Amino acid sequence: MRAIGVIPARWASTRFPGKPLALLCGRPLLYWVVRRAQRARRLSDLLVATDDDRIFAAAVALDVEAVMTSTAHPSGTDRVAEAVRGREADIVINLQGDEPLVDPELVDHLVETLSSGGWEMATAACPIEDEATAHNPSVVKVVRAADGAALYFSRAMIPFWRDRGPADPFPEGVYLRHIGLYGYRRPFLERFVARPPSLLEQYEKLEQLRALEMGCRMHVAIVHHPGIGVDTPEDVALAEAALRAAGET
Repeated sequence: MRAIGVIPARWASTRFPGKPLALLCGRPLLYWVVRRAQRARRLSDLLVATDDDRIFAAAVALDVEAVMTSTAHPSGTDRVAEAVRGREADIVINLQGDEPLVDPELVDHLVETLSSGGWEMATAACPIEDEATAHNPSVVKVVRAADGAALYFSRAMIPFWRDRGPADPFPEGVYLRHIGLYGYRRPFLERFVARPPSLLEQYEKLEQLRALEMGCRMHVAIVHHPGIGVDTPEDVALAEAALRAAGET
């Protein structure tokens, strides 16, 4: 199956305007995302989908195809869907534009999962190791079925341990942190963006809940590191340290 990777990158981030061009270790954030994504062996093409001329020019300078998209998209998924319109692709991978250490092996794994049939979407999660992270509403939690299918995503601490006693330690391997890397079978992506936001999606502010409400079969792969995202200017120093620790610089 033919798989296309798309990096949605917009300028007008509320918490960090111009984030894709913020410098990390002397290079734009977009450079690091592209560099890691290009190591994925199962992607036939890699695109940067943006609504800004400056980001478009930066992508071209990195020798990556860039696509200008609408400024009105409510989510990165809508931007991705526009970017691949008219292109031959069976599988579309939505690569987060603020993840400088995206794992190319995980990208390949999502492509392979979606190629095997039976799944309409694929994403990932990693174990949560401390209770403070599990309670943090900025950290999205997911619970899955025995076959790896997503059951629910929430900003709340799920599953709820009803009979937990005050002496019970935080359990290992029970709570999972969602990692915002998505793969779609092309027909489902087109169905997804054609639907308005769902009730659960609006309550939790999590667009993947729209997919579950549509009856989507979504596989959740388990990995052992959450990666690092750049959400605010304060995250730049942490991301730089992570790049150095990973031997990327």
